[in-house]
Amino acid sequence: MLRKSKKSAKAKTKVRAKAKKKAPKPKHVGVVTHYFTEISVAIVRFNKKIPVGTTLHYKGATSDFKETAKSMQYDHKPVTAAPKGKQVGIKVKRRVREGDKVHVAG
Repeated sequence: MLRKSKKSAKAKTKVRAKAKKKAPKPKHVGVVTHYFTEISVAIVRFNKKIPVGTTLHYKGATSDFKETAKSMQYDHKPVTAAPKGKQVGIKVKRRVREGDKVHVAG
């Protein structure tokens, strides 16, 4: 009867751990500060500049979906990119809630 040594089992575990690659974490770029149900607009405060056309991932306790930002407004005027630190209105197809995190998808 052959017995396996403890060293070989530990070595195999280390090799397996190195072989597994973790998926990259999504980049957190903002948070939903308000949502207008009548017009389906999310107000998002971004912590970096985000251009129109970026696919955003909205994630919260009850929401988890991806959608491309087709239009953005700042101070009731259309903008081509959301400025850093400002609250921007984005038209969304699904409901989001205050406090939902916003990530760049992809």
